[in-house]
This record gives sequence, C-alpha cells and structure tokens, in this order.
Amino acid sequence: MTGTVENAGPFPGRAGTRERQPKLHDRMDQERVADLRDFIRRNLPVMPVPGVPEIRLHKASSSSGLGRLAEQDEHGFGSPYWAYYWAGGLALARYVLDNPDLIIGRRVLDLGAGSGLVAIAAAKAGAREVVAAEVDRYAIAALGLNTELNGVTVTHLQGDLTDRAPPAVDVILVGDLFYAPDLSERVTSFLNRCLSCGICALVGDPWRAYLPTSRLDELARYDVAETGSPATKPSGVFAFLVEPAR
Repeated sequence: MTGTVENAGPFPGRAGTRERQPKLHDRMDQERVADLRDFIRRNLPVMPVPGVPEIRLHKASSSSGLGRLAEQDEHGFGSPYWAYYWAGGLALARYVLDNPDLIIGRRVLDLGAGSGLVAIAAAKAGAREVVAAEVDRYAIAALGLNTELNGVTVTHLQGDLTDRAPPAVDVILVGDLFYAPDLSERVTSFLNRCLSCGICALVGDPWRAYLPTSRLDELARYDVAETGSPATKPSGVFAFLVEPAR
C-alpha cells in the first residue's frame, strides 16, 4: 500500500481491557470509503496536473456527477474543494518539485491536503516522510487513490490539526487555506506554534482576501489556472515568518 489512514485524535486503549473488536459503524465506514473510492475511480478521470505534469490526479469534469453524489450522501457532503485545482496548491507543488533541497530527507506535513497534490509533490521531491491532513472524508478517499496512482508513500490523516500541538515534522506546506477569516486565524495561530518549535512553513496562495501578507516573504511567483477558469492568475509561494516582537 502507498498510503495509510489514521485518525487525527489520540484514542489510547485502557490498560487491561480487551482488544477492541470491530463494530457495525466501523464496517459501515469502511464500506462508505470503498464506495467513495469506487465513485471517484469511475467518474473523476485521471489527468496530468496543469503546470505540474509529473503528477496525475483524479479530477472532476463536467460529467463527473458530483451533484448526484451529494444528493445520495446522508452523512454530509461538503464543498468538494478536493475535486478541483486551486492556484495556491498548483504553485506550491511546482515550487517543491523545483526546489527539492528544501524537502529531501525531511518530515513533511501537508495541511489541508485536498486530493494530495502538494503531498505527492513532497514525496516525489524526496521527503523522508509525508503526512497529508484533511478533514473531508471525500478528500481522504481521493488521497488514497492519487497516492497509489503516483506510486508514492503518504500517510493520510483525517482531522483538524489547527487546535493541536505542533506535529513531529520539519516542514509544513499550506496551500490555499486563507480564503475565510476564521480559517485564516486558526491556521495562522497553528503556524505560530509550529514556528516556535523550529518547524518551517511554506505557503502557496494567490493573494486571497485573508492571506496574512505581513507575515510572509515571497519566494516565487507562478501563473496558474484554477479549475473552471481559462485564464491564468499569479500565485505566490511564501515563507511564513516569525511574528515580530511587540
């Protein structure tokens, strides 16, 4: 297998208790994941990533039927961000592949990984270990298929890490997570804690409304085309900087 799935929260077993047996809802979850993977495999064609042809992903097309999938989902189908290309992720993946010295031999976290573009780029660039964190179970299903498709090893972590302690990694990659004020605040606070532990962070973003530009040092700029737009737009790759002393 090229990917493993873990839950983001620690759930240690109690000393002296029996080994936990699979329950009905566990089997149901496994069946839903299998169904999702089957749907993605059948309806989202595999295509080379624009501007990052080293990587191929399952991505939505006009005939993918995501609306039909949403109608069938009784467990909460969210916005399918994972099914499309986003400018920050495209730029960040390109930068990682073009600058492997930043990644080789290091432990890397892709925060808000979507369908895995940036995580896969990090693995291809020579990271020692790559963890892709996502809250959306649809994205996790796509991550599994896409890591297998690209022949890389990535650990898939389902859950929100922004309210947790800094992870045991060397580099955090953040693509397109500053599009809403509450999310931007949570991600910024999380990265502040990570920087205080010596973890460096790279951000890919096309200057969305809530990007904390005062905390960023631009490293590169790419013209990329998001899904649904024939025109290219500039997207930057930035180093996230330590907060200035007050």
